[in-house]
Amino acid sequence: MKRYLQDYLSLFILSGLIVSLDQLTKSIVRTNLPIEGVWSPWHWLTPYARIVHWKNTGAAFGIFQSFGDVFTVLAILVSVAILIYYPQVPRRDWPLRIAMGLQLGGAVGNLIDRMSQGYVTDFISIGTFPVFNVADASISIGVAILIFGMWFLERARKKPADHLSQGMAGSPVSEEAKGE
Repeated sequence: MKRYLQDYLSLFILSGLIVSLDQLTKSIVRTNLPIEGVWSPWHWLTPYARIVHWKNTGAAFGIFQSFGDVFTVLAILVSVAILIYYPQVPRRDWPLRIAMGLQLGGAVGNLIDRMSQGYVTDFISIGTFPVFNVADASISIGVAILIFGMWFLERARKKPADHLSQGMAGSPVSEEAKGE
């Protein structure tokens, strides 16, 4: 039981930090900018990076608008799946644990918006990239860590097998074996 509490503590600390940062930044934007309002500290920076107040009824980065109910259910299912699966992940598999914490924090951060407002507040606008928020970034970074973590793990598993097969193929054949 103590192990599960320790496992969940690390998950809740990371995801809680993400949710807190996400909700704080969204609150600042909602309080200080009207919907579709734009702010940038310097005029020359505006075409490249700015803060905007955007209502998003779709998924991350504004895709699939008006499917908010689907994404609400999906966020709940993903969150529950992470909570169930997390204790089964070995502690040494820290990339997967970090990825799951980031994804849980992002899912819950956007879920809070959907449940309380009916839409997600997006506000980070860089160049022509779709507008996003801290929760979206957290989910994306979590997915990237998950992919790279799995890739490195797979490479590490294949390395000993590759090493053995190369050693056998490249080993010199003794004179006695040639004569037989």
